[in-house]
Amino acid sequence: MLRILIACLLVATVAGCAGSNRPQADQAEIVSRSYSDPGPSTLTLYTMINTRTGSGAHTSLMIGASERVIFDPAGSFRADVVPLRNDVLYGITPAVERAYRSSHARESHYARIQTLIVTPQQAEIAYQLAKQSGPVSSAFCANSTARLLQQVPGFEQIDVTFSPVKLSDQFGQITGVVTQEYRENDDADLQKGLAANNALLNQLDAGSSQ
Repeated sequence: MLRILIACLLVATVAGCAGSNRPQADQAEIVSRSYSDPGPSTLTLYTMINTRTGSGAHTSLMIGASERVIFDPAGSFRADVVPLRNDVLYGITPAVERAYRSSHARESHYARIQTLIVTPQQAEIAYQLAKQSGPVSSAFCANSTARLLQQVPGFEQIDVTFSPVKLSDQFGQITGVVTQEYRENDDADLQKGLAANNALLNQLDAGSSQ
């Protein structure tokens, strides 16, 4: 476990599992950006994986409950139109979700995306747990996500781990999980992807307000 933790710390700043120094949104901003997906309640596990080594770089969890959010522990994602409190990203519209996966998928990493339809009660418990988690320390992305899932009824079998890939493998064994891979071949610099998608979201937001 110690070796996994050290490895996570070494790649944190370039892979997406970094410290949480992001500005905090107020409640009015969160409410104004809130988005509820019309489909079924879901849990979607994101695992960012190094294309060369196959090692996991970051873990996050999109929760489709009474509103759709992403629990992004110690994450690097920033966008002007996406409110953040602690490590929860709010207002996860389809456009924001595309920007999130696109920002992480690049020449050096791809996103493994695993979606499971759950009951509204399961989704709401996960949502409340995410809001209560508080900011997560660097390299604890998989650990904190596993601990959250373990508290949701029906997910008690999840073992706590520091390894994003090991958590993904566990999640993938659950009946009903649909797995896909999302890849892009743009610049390996995460910050360039974040900046490009932030600009795109701002453009879309400006267009919708006209």
